[in-house]
Amino acid sequence: MQSPCVARCGLNYDDYCMGCMRHIDEIVAWSQASDEQKQAIIAALPARREHLSGENSQSLSRAKWLEAEARLAK
Repeated sequence: MQSPCVARCGLNYDDYCMGCMRHIDEIVAWSQASDEQKQAIIAALPARREHLSGENSQSLSRAKWLEAEARLAK
């Protein structure tokens, strides 16, 4: 299943990407997620887009990525 990434990464203060609307944990875990998990994430994106529209974003840093990887490895 294709990633919803739109290559415009910028995290808000709650760690949601303002490009694709996925949480950093969902982005990091995407390649290991089952098709059912991916479908559930994709199904949640329109509501997130509506809820999060207009929020500011910050860049997706390597440090944020590594924090999410460590959190998911537990």
